[in-house]
Formats: sequence, structure tokens, C-alpha cells
Amino acid sequence: MIKRLIKFAVPLAILNGLVFWFVTAPKRLDPAVIAATAQGDVFKGEMVFWQSGCASCHAAPEAKDAERLKLVGGLVLKSPFGNFHVPNISMDKKDGIGSWDFTSFANAMLRGVSPKDQHYYPAFPYASYQRMTLSDVADLYAFMKTLPAVTGVAPEHELPFPFNIRRTLGGWKFLFFKQGAVVSLTNPSDQVKRGQYLVEGPGHCGECHTPRNLIGGPTMSLWLSGAKNPEGEGNIPNITGGEGGISEWTEEQIATMLKDGFKPDFDSTGGSMGAVVANWSHTSNEDRAAVAAYLKAIPKLANGYAAVNK
Repeated sequence: MIKRLIKFAVPLAILNGLVFWFVTAPKRLDPAVIAATAQGDVFKGEMVFWQSGCASCHAAPEAKDAERLKLVGGLVLKSPFGNFHVPNISMDKKDGIGSWDFTSFANAMLRGVSPKDQHYYPAFPYASYQRMTLSDVADLYAFMKTLPAVTGVAPEHELPFPFNIRRTLGGWKFLFFKQGAVVSLTNPSDQVKRGQYLVEGPGHCGECHTPRNLIGGPTMSLWLSGAKNPEGEGNIPNITGGEGGISEWTEEQIATMLKDGFKPDFDSTGGSMGAVVANWSHTSNEDRAAVAAYLKAIPKLANGYAAVNK
């Protein structure tokens, strides 16, 4: 009887291992598609840079003005799974990404895969960036190549087992790495469509403002309804038009807040949102207005962090 069980269990274990290996393997972009992508535009890439919030995490902590273009990393992102140390993505060829070609850059942005064919942790918001167009990524790459090279290497992430096993991230991607629009909108205007692209893609607003489950997957049914602060203090606000959200805000007031940080009650943004405003103040009035139009068009939800904490 035991021999029969062993004969059955061993092949099953091998089969499960092969399935796990296949499911969790890094998935890269089609090389032919990358090769057909036009060379990026530096000016457009600067706008994508600010929309994508690269400086918020990769500039040195407390960096201001031009210093925010020195992407040396060093910020520590605390989470329930451990501490993530943000890497150097400056143009330094040894410590940063100065040696990367466009293929490596595009696979990192759109697939969360490193040049060494390893999964990146989703603290890098590729789950949102994967909704970006390849042309925008090419523009961003062109701009990034103009930024200074800075030396310095961040410490390794501080993650306990099993979170320190990168291969398991393939399973996370299998569950939560979903392409396509998050919200289905009925006959949206061109402005709302643009706002949807900016919010759901490069702006990666859902990474903070959407609640997550126990393994860090976003609860899309509660999209942008607010979430617990992953660093443990307070909550990230609801930015839908539902109870506890921004129902009283006009589109103009939302766009103004993204430009100068002032809220309708004359208070100002702070914390990580202050860095977001520092980025979006560089973008166009049209794009800030598009974000506002989208936020007023999405489903109105009550506070998500209240829902998941019941």
C-alpha cells in the first residue's frame, strides 16, 4: 500500500513542481514588438517621468528641486512583508541602470522582470505601469538617459522567508497582474479616457489608494476607495465620490490640488502626497484636468479601509 502511494505521490509532486515552475516563470515582452518601437522623445519623456512619480521613490529622501533628478535611491518602504530599499536607477553604469538597453528598461516597466530574468517585487509599481503604452515607455527611457549618473548602492531588501524567494512572485503575478482597464466606463469623453490612462497607468494612484488583501493583492472592487497605510500609521484617503471621499470636490479643485497642493478647505497636502504634488506640478493643465475628470467619473465607493477592517 505504501509503495503504491509513493508511486502515485512522486509523479504528482514532479508534475506540481513543473506546473509551479511554468506558472512562476518571468514573462518578457515580444522582442519583435520592442524592436518595432520608435525612438523615444525626450520632451515627452520628461512629462511621463513626472506622471510616473519616479522621483518620489528613487530620489534621495528629502531631495528638493534639481536634486530630485539624481535618482540614487535610498528610501526605505516599510510593509507588512518587510522593508524594501529603493534602488539606484540613475545613469551610473555600475550602481544604476546606465548600462541597460531599451529592452531591459521596457521589460522592467511593463513586465516587472529584471535584466537577470528575475521578478521585481511589486513595491515597484509595475502592476500599474504595465498599462502604459510602449511609446510612453520609450519616451521615458529617452529622458532618463539625459539624467545624471550617481554612485551608491542601496542595501538588500529586508524580507523574511518566504517573501525573500523571488520566484514566488510569479504566483503573485499570476493572481494579480491583470492587463486592461480597471474601471468600465460608459461612453467616456476623450478627457476622461486620458485621465483613466494616467491614473490607472503611469500615475499608479491605485497602488496606495486601493485596499489590499493578506498577500498584498489589490482589491479591485474597492478601487481608489482608500486603504490602510502600509507603513502602519493612519489611512490613505478615499479618492472616489463616495462617503468619506471627494464628493464635495469639484474637478477644478482636484486639478488645483495636483498643481499646488492646496485642498478646498485651505489645508495643504503632506506626507507622500506632497511628493505626488511635486511631480504633478510639472505636468500640463490638461493632464491634471483629465485626472480630475476621471476621478469624478468612476464608481462612488465608501471608505475601503473601513470595509476591509470590519
